[in-house]
Amino acid sequence: MIRSLIVAAVFVAPAMASAQALAVHPVTEGVWAIVGETEQRSEANLANNATFGLVVTDDGAVLMDPGGSHKGAGALHDAIRTVTDQPVIYVVNTGGQDHRWLGNGYWHAQGATVIASEAADADHHARVSQQLSALAQFLGDGLDGTDPSHADVTFETDYMLDLGGLSFKIMHRGPAHTPGDSFVWLEQRDVMFTGDIVYVDRLLGTGPARNVKSWILVFQAMAAFNPTHIVPGHGHATDLATARRDTYDYLVNLRSQIGALIEEGRDIMDAPAIDQSAWAHLEQFDSLAGRNAQATYEQMEWE
Repeated sequence: MIRSLIVAAVFVAPAMASAQALAVHPVTEGVWAIVGETEQRSEANLANNATFGLVVTDDGAVLMDPGGSHKGAGALHDAIRTVTDQPVIYVVNTGGQDHRWLGNGYWHAQGATVIASEAADADHHARVSQQLSALAQFLGDGLDGTDPSHADVTFETDYMLDLGGLSFKIMHRGPAHTPGDSFVWLEQRDVMFTGDIVYVDRLLGTGPARNVKSWILVFQAMAAFNPTHIVPGHGHATDLATARRDTYDYLVNLRSQIGALIEEGRDIMDAPAIDQSAWAHLEQFDSLAGRNAQATYEQMEWE
């Protein structure tokens, strides 16, 4: 059922093919990373500006995150069809951002079961109006057909999904980029799907949770499994060392630098000037570094 062709890139929705590229990369046996662009949401990318994970078994496929809109989910499905004809049986919502759940309705219509942490599900309900309003500005007509559709199965901290001889351990260990972020450990393939707990290739944003301290602890919990392969929330599939460098080390530096700033009695307006130069090579650095520093200051000044 898995096609032997290794796909470097697939273009979906022919009418807008040049703008909607999703790169489909094999990770290991039966596992793919589907990599969207690192730019802002747009009518061209349909809010698929993120990385998605796919695992194909003889009994069907498991998709990590559904796409950022109804049309985005359809574009993601087109990408999936380039490597398998197997139906997507389960979709895991790894967090609270739009591309982690607003495509659920498309997959529900395909018969898939959606799984999310209780904290993520609560975040979806709390921020849906805000997210749809923002997407209406970014996507225009690309948002057509997108109706909020929530998880069928929720869990507090741990959920085990078995399909096709593989076991997916889905774990929520606290807020990271969003309040309900989860990671998914597929031990039989030595692959960790992290959602927005890990960013590579582009600078992370501190996110709606704005809890850098918790994010560091969640990363540590994920890293304790010592995965060989990581499919991140943004960027290409990678290894633990790269994930640590681009995400964990950056978060630790934020807290260290802002902590020193507060100790010196300086205020939030000084925060963007902290030294983040070690990550200046990452995409989106200029637009996010200063905001990350100020958001971290807001959090830490009340600790």
